[in-house]
Amino acid sequence: MNNKLNNYLIINYSKILLNAIFISFCLGLILNLFEEVEFFKNSGESLFLPFILTLAYIPNLIFINLMPFIIFISAMWFFISIKQNNELLTLKVFGYSNAKVIALIGLISFFWGLLILIIINPVTSDMVKYYEKTKSNYSKDTDHLVTINRNGVWIKEKKGSNLYIINADRLENDHLINVSINIIFKDNVFKKRIEAEKANILLNNWDMRNIKIFNFDENGNMVIENKESLVFSSFYNVEKLNNLFKNLDTISFIELITNNKNLINRGYEKTTISEKINSFFALPFFLALMTILAAIFTINNRNSNNINYLMIAVLTCAIIYYMKDLSVALGKSDRISPEISVWIPIIIIGLINSIGLLQINEK
Repeated sequence: MNNKLNNYLIINYSKILLNAIFISFCLGLILNLFEEVEFFKNSGESLFLPFILTLAYIPNLIFINLMPFIIFISAMWFFISIKQNNELLTLKVFGYSNAKVIALIGLISFFWGLLILIIINPVTSDMVKYYEKTKSNYSKDTDHLVTINRNGVWIKEKKGSNLYIINADRLENDHLINVSINIIFKDNVFKKRIEAEKANILLNNWDMRNIKIFNFDENGNMVIENKESLVFSSFYNVEKLNNLFKNLDTISFIELITNNKNLINRGYEKTTISEKINSFFALPFFLALMTILAAIFTINNRNSNNINYLMIAVLTCAIIYYMKDLSVALGKSDRISPEISVWIPIIIIGLINSIGLLQINEK
């Protein structure tokens, strides 16, 4: 009998959760599609490309960023339904306490978080990568592009009629290491390459050291010139590059865990990667705690008015969202560790849940 009741609760909750995800996906699809259409309105593209890009962008938004709030609303919906149908009383007849029901649903949310990390996130990260790459090809600023891959940092700049293809092994603090600048003149004629041991890119005027300049004439002859230093004017500086490195949505949880040393060597900030890894680790716990919080609000509330429940859900989601935002801001301002900033909202919700569960157990 217990297995049948467990299956009944799990199936009902899963149906509600999938419905909530579907509704959120539809709303996100409609809202984001307008934004993508606005972006491509002067490109001559049909509606198909904005639609595909929206499909690529929304899953990451739903499953990674908004899932705690979707879980919270779904759990409230579930507990409201079994409360109004007097199923909680029926479950108590079969030995199911309120705490046991909450623990079961919370455990399902926890495993849902693990499923997201292991199976869904690798797919959504690839979709975001496709989204970013495709939109960059249509950007108005296509004369200035940056790519970060296993071969290092690649920068494309166009100044006047000349094209500059810049490659470096990695970004290390304020320096690009082992820099190579290939200069392609008009009519696609390659005449010069500049190599430097490192370049200080704190400002847009790069301070390059230990320079070798390779000049090529029309006959293919090469003349090498050595210099101790050289100033190279660029569109990019360390702040702009770091902002590009901060988008870790294109990297999956599994890749962050298995390849974090290589990512750091390629220029990603260690603290940023650590913060992202901790946020992934925290996701299953966050989902479980939001489920318990929804149960506490629903079961402890004697008022059966659905409008009141809706107001509670919206207000709670807003408070938790801004609490997370404040905690992250404190982490980015170095007032607290970025890793700890991820866990502070979870610790606070956990403390609130512990008090609420004591009250539920008394019932």
